[in-house]
Formats: sequence, C-alpha cells, structure tokens
Amino acid sequence: FLFLCHRLIFSDKNSRNLFLFLILNLSFAFVELLYGVWTNSLGLISDSFHMFFDCTALLAGLAASVITKWRANDRFSYGYVRAEVLAGFVNGLFLLFIAFFIFSEAVERAIEPPEVKHERLFLVSVLGFFVNLIGIFAFQHGHGHGHSHGGGHTHDHSHSHSHGHGHSHGFGLEDDKHQDEHKSTAAPQSQIMEGVFLHILADTLGSVGVIMSAILMNQFGWMIADPICSMFIATLIGFSVLPLLKNSICVLMQRTPFELDKLLPSCYQKVMQLEGVYSVQEPHFWTLCSDVFIGTLKLEVATNADAKYILSHTHNIFTQVGVRQLYVQIDYAAM
Repeated sequence: FLFLCHRLIFSDKNSRNLFLFLILNLSFAFVELLYGVWTNSLGLISDSFHMFFDCTALLAGLAASVITKWRANDRFSYGYVRAEVLAGFVNGLFLLFIAFFIFSEAVERAIEPPEVKHERLFLVSVLGFFVNLIGIFAFQHGHGHGHSHGGGHTHDHSHSHSHGHGHSHGFGLEDDKHQDEHKSTAAPQSQIMEGVFLHILADTLGSVGVIMSAILMNQFGWMIADPICSMFIATLIGFSVLPLLKNSICVLMQRTPFELDKLLPSCYQKVMQLEGVYSVQEPHFWTLCSDVFIGTLKLEVATNADAKYILSHTHNIFTQVGVRQLYVQIDYAAM
C-alpha cells in the first residue's frame, strides 16, 4: 500500500511538489513553534500553528490526489473525486477555529503585553519568510495556469419507450473514458493547488507581520506590536479560508456552478433554436469536483422531431461551456 501511494505521489508533478513542500513546511513549523515558546512570542507561535494547518492542507491535498485516482464502483458510481471538496471543507473549519483562538489570545495580550525576547525573533521569522517564498514559486504555476479540457468525444444513446398517454422519452448520456480519466486526476489537482497557493500566500504575509513586529520591538520597544501582529495573522487566516469554505459548501449543496451562471441562459436559447424543440424544462447543473460539471435537463419536442439530431447538438452546446456529462430526457409533445 505504501509503495502504491509513493508511486502515485511521485508519478505526478503537482503531487510530488506537494509532498516535498509538506516535508519542508512541517520541519520549519516545528522550528518556529520551539522558537516561539523560547522567545515567548505569540506572533511566532501563531505563525507556526498556521504552518501546521498549512501542512494539514498539503496532507489533505496529497490524500485527495491519491483517493481521487481510485476507480468508481457500484456504491461510488462517480468515483472518489469529491474527496478534495470534503478535505477542503474540513480544513476550512479547522483554520477558522485556529484563527479565532489566535485572535482571542492576541486581544488578551494586547491588554497586558508580556515581555518578548524580540532579539531572537528576527532570524527565524526571516527564514520562515524564505520557506514560504519557495512554496509560492513552486505552486504559482499550478495556481495561475490551472485549466480544464473539455474533451472532444461524445457518445449519444437514444432509446424510445411508448406509453399509453402519448409521450415517449429519449435519453442521451455522454460517457467518455478519456474524460473520466481526466476528471479524476487533473481537475481535483487544480483546486488543491489553488487552495495550497492561497494558504502559503497568507502564511508569507504572516511572516512579514512577524518580521515587522520584531523590528518595531527591537527599535522602539513596542511590545504591543506582537499581539497586533497576531491579530493580523489571524485575520489573514480567516480571510484566506473563506473562499475555500464558500466553494466547498456550494459544491456540497449542489449549487449551480458559478462559472456557468452567465453561460447557461445562452445555452438554453441555442437549444430552443434547434428544429423541433418547444421548451427546455427542469434544468439541473452541479459540480462533481473542480471544473467537472454535470447536468440534466428535459426537452419538450415535436412528435416528428429528429431525436438524434437534437441530442447531438444539445451535447455539443453544453460541452462548449464545460459541461462534461449531460443527461437529456426528451418528451414528445402530445398531439
């Protein structure tokens, strides 16, 4: 099992970067924590806690990158790609808890500023800043260039069932092996990379805060700079995690993908313009995992309409906006 995980991690560039930066980050988080306790600096201790939770984000990302490659089965027919969304949600809750803890502790220290051994702070905070810079340069490519490929293969299957009440139903389902492989690997990675990038960016700004407080305490003896710096870091953690929480909650609540909000109305218009289509009914679109959108809709069509033509063109219209799987039900209008 360990050999298989090792192979899965090192076979992918993003997973490999995640693993190596996890080791570096974890090592330095312990250094920061020990230094923070030694110098009695809450700023450094809070920064080390943020680094520890960055490590959980990295670890969750690594676990998700391995789990999302597991094959679909009878019980998990969509596979395990949503593991990344669940990991992001849990991480977000933990980070909010830590941010609240640091902020409340900082308020107490602001009222009664303790003695901080600031002369020992500067070196370790600068080292922390450089560790985070390595992370930013390692992951900015994945963050800035995450993209999805819509796949160019569509298989349409239509079946007609006649019923006594005069309606018949046709079903279209896009089912492409190449797309299934792509959605289970590349797509989750893009969200994981983006989440990790945001964590490290906030952590880097936190390191800047610790450096600033060390300089202020050293030059002016402002001991209150340490709790103010901690509040700054706590606020950064809170704000950096909000987009992650918002996105994961929306995916778990089956919200229509934000990316499709402005695109879907024009798609419905295009489908309505197809020959023989009367109306588009009961549209439902949701996100399976990052950039993998699934949809269902019902089309009311004329009794003499060409079902294959309508299915093919409907799939093409929605594939162009990034809907990789589309389930279409055709209802023939009653005479």
